[in-house]
Amino acid sequence: MSEPIAVIVLAAGKGTRMKSDLHKVLHPIAGRPMLLHLLASIGEAGASRQVIVAGDRREQIEAALAGSGAEVVVQEPQLGTAHAALHAKGALSAFSGHVVVCFGDVPFLLGDTVRRLCDAVTGGAQVAVLGFRPAATAAYGRIIAEADGTVRKMVEHKDASPEERSVNLCNSGVIVAHSKDMWRLLEAVGNENAAGEYYLPDVATNAIAEGGRVVVVEAPESEVMGINSRAELAEAELRWQQRRRRQAMDDGASLIAPEAVWFAWDTKLGRDVLVEPNVIFGPGVKVADGVKIRAFCHIEGAHLASGVEVGPYARLRPGTVLEEKVKIGNFVEVKKATMGKGAKANHLSYIGDAEVGAGANIGAGTITCNYDGYFKYKTVIGEGAFIGSNSALVAPVKIGRDAIVAAGSAVTRDVMDGELRIVRGEQLVKPGWADRFHDAMKKKKAEKKG
Repeated sequence: MSEPIAVIVLAAGKGTRMKSDLHKVLHPIAGRPMLLHLLASIGEAGASRQVIVAGDRREQIEAALAGSGAEVVVQEPQLGTAHAALHAKGALSAFSGHVVVCFGDVPFLLGDTVRRLCDAVTGGAQVAVLGFRPAATAAYGRIIAEADGTVRKMVEHKDASPEERSVNLCNSGVIVAHSKDMWRLLEAVGNENAAGEYYLPDVATNAIAEGGRVVVVEAPESEVMGINSRAELAEAELRWQQRRRRQAMDDGASLIAPEAVWFAWDTKLGRDVLVEPNVIFGPGVKVADGVKIRAFCHIEGAHLASGVEVGPYARLRPGTVLEEKVKIGNFVEVKKATMGKGAKANHLSYIGDAEVGAGANIGAGTITCNYDGYFKYKTVIGEGAFIGSNSALVAPVKIGRDAIVAAGSAVTRDVMDGELRIVRGEQLVKPGWADRFHDAMKKKKAEKKG
């Protein structure tokens, strides 16, 4: 049987380059905090324990992880990455297995990569490190390794010789060892350096010094790039979106202009879905087969059944359920409402806190008045009902099956099945009044000019 896996995520940095009140690792990519992207990937590798080492704004991390089973420990003072990792020892004192140390601002680390690192340790290495070959080696630390992956030396850029700097295999910072070795190696790390800090790569350096085998596992640069600024966050978002767009098309959806469609981390699209340009998906969207989403729509927390058509310029908010062949047209907003099979709201309407029956038609300019300033109330519209244009349905109210609400009505009481409800002021007719008004005003205007 494979060894259990525990992960230590280092997230104690201040993230000053983000210039934000939000902790760096909680900034979202595709609507999900980067830390949660990372933990989900590591979870796919089978990690049974997750310990996050926090410092500044740790209460934000604790709130984000509430109910997840992950543990938060505090590094104070902050004396380097090895010092931070060692703070997880208490939480993992009874754990026996592989210990993975990684960074909370590297959200795209894959579970398969973590598993390959752990397999290297199972295969006889005392320590496994993750390397990558960037397009520009910049100031990264170098990994000097044999052809079989055995690491001879790890060296920081500032300490590397010209020959060592010519090596393009760089250190990502991710490191794995068995718990029986990890704590001992961490405790042996010294701080004899200019910064007086305890550095994580020295775990591998010390293992080599005592005769242990250290191996390097490689990953692509895109998987291990850290996010330290708003610009890097935007680059990460774009990389994620590009992969997701390609996946959507590979899975059978048509994106007219892929670069103008933005997905959330959990968006689910069926086959033969058509998505026009400038559509944004927020979290919690499920789209069934054969749905058409026209241009300039914003959809979040909504479920769309097969054959639905939405937009253009529609907004679907959380709690929206559109059953088969529903049509939501331009400038229609739906929130916390279910639209039954074949129901339509084609223009300029707001449907909130509502239940709309199958085949019902909502006319242009209709609104469900669901809020009185203190509480929300529900509107129920029966199957086959017809709501005339520019109507206000003041909740709580029920419109019966096959009922008709005349255009311009403000409905405050329930409408029975098959009933016509007209709620308008009496229409007055004064023949000739407009002509007399115009004549009088023209005369008055002429006198004023004279």
